[in-house]
Amino acid sequence: MAIADNTPVIIGVGQYSERVGEPQYEALSYMDLGGRALAAAVANAAGSGSVAGAIDTLVAIRQFEMSRPGRDRPFGGADNVPLALATRVGANPSRNILSTTGGHANQQLLGEFAADIVAGKIECAAIVGSEAISTSLALAAKGEAPDWSEEVGGEFEDRGYGVDGLLEPELMAHGATGAIPLYALCENARRARLGKGLEDYRHDIGELFAPFTKVAAANPHSAAPVERSADELATVTERNRIVAEPYTRMTVARDQVNQAAAIIVASAGKARELGVPEDKWVHIHAITAKVELELSQRPDLSRSPASTHSLDKALDVAGKQMDEMAYLDFYSCFAIPVYNAIDHFGIAIDDPRGLTLTGGLPFFGGAGNNYSAHAICEAVERVRADRGSYALVGANGGWMSKYSTGVYSTEPADWSGKDRYVTLAKADDAIPRAEAPSDEVTVETYTINHSKSGQDAIFIGRNERGERLSGNADMADELTRSLFESGEPFGAKLSIAKDDRGRNIGRLAAA
Repeated sequence: MAIADNTPVIIGVGQYSERVGEPQYEALSYMDLGGRALAAAVANAAGSGSVAGAIDTLVAIRQFEMSRPGRDRPFGGADNVPLALATRVGANPSRNILSTTGGHANQQLLGEFAADIVAGKIECAAIVGSEAISTSLALAAKGEAPDWSEEVGGEFEDRGYGVDGLLEPELMAHGATGAIPLYALCENARRARLGKGLEDYRHDIGELFAPFTKVAAANPHSAAPVERSADELATVTERNRIVAEPYTRMTVARDQVNQAAAIIVASAGKARELGVPEDKWVHIHAITAKVELELSQRPDLSRSPASTHSLDKALDVAGKQMDEMAYLDFYSCFAIPVYNAIDHFGIAIDDPRGLTLTGGLPFFGGAGNNYSAHAICEAVERVRADRGSYALVGANGGWMSKYSTGVYSTEPADWSGKDRYVTLAKADDAIPRAEAPSDEVTVETYTINHSKSGQDAIFIGRNERGERLSGNADMADELTRSLFESGEPFGAKLSIAKDDRGRNIGRLAAA
């Protein structure tokens, strides 16, 4: 087919990384890491013209240290992050953007920019993200405090934190204050649904993730390039402690990384003008996005229908089936986002295609909000080398709260209908949350969260009115503690009392 000038095509991708203490380690700031990834993407396009000079729109993926209100970058940073990244390659975009929080954002932005290209609003856009968390921690541990601040000036569009619907006050009040316990609540809900014991389920997670470690071991950008067995991942040891049931330390996203990735998308007309060879072009066949209900409102705490709806819709828009995808990368910060996808499609954990292109977030590394840019970079290179094949990337934000799906190929995609970027409506079947005091709750899921401040047994259940309620199990009560430590509190009825901090404290109700 003739490729129209306003067809969006990915023309360049780049990654850059370093590991603390290894040869050539430079302790780069996240801005310098991002600049190198962007430079790699410019070079990757192999244009005879100035690809950097053609970038009219640049979005910086919000760094982890900037992802919640009140957080400060310990060594400072640029006052205009997107423009600071642009200047490192000599680009001067007329539009500079700082993204919202969420691992879905980079892929959804790619869809947004593709649609803008089709509409003639822009011609060439770059998406750049970087994290230097490993370096930040290493330098702080040595008492070093480099100055990473930059006064760039200029205007940029700050899209805000984007955490609405993520930070549920009741869950936070009971100790579910981060990704690990919140995902663990969902994971144990799936375990309950399957009727699996705690040790068996932990081993299942090891079996799921062992092949990921093999991919990570072969990836030069991996933060932890070590192949491990399922038993190594599942066995609880001093080094592989429980961080929140059922997760061992090795099976959760690794945020201590120094990684950056960049993607450049342009109109076919601009790509031709820049002399980018057509064998570099990768077409966007679909990008879909959907927001999930808040965690405590979901009808089934073990599933995210928004994620699978996004996946289904992307395949539908691309006119393809899942078995036609030669390459897959399912977001893998924890096991359950992977399970959510493969359960839906009936994909086996040992599918010969593999379930990751990078090695996954616990092993390749969870580069803050930017992991999926690395997955997209890998997908682009796979389909370039295997012409006519298709790759699917699933990108996840929050606690299975926001999802975007992309389908990519060297086969041309017809954008004349302007309908290949789709945002889907949020579901309206939320479970009501308890507003009045409750006397009793039936446990649906739980986790025992291990943090620096101690251990909290957190549960979600339904009260006598069928409303959702979160709380802490009374671990001072022997029967209650034994129940939760056994890993089988599902369906138990707890009597509820308020403590002096206003928290819901659940104790095993008398028979």
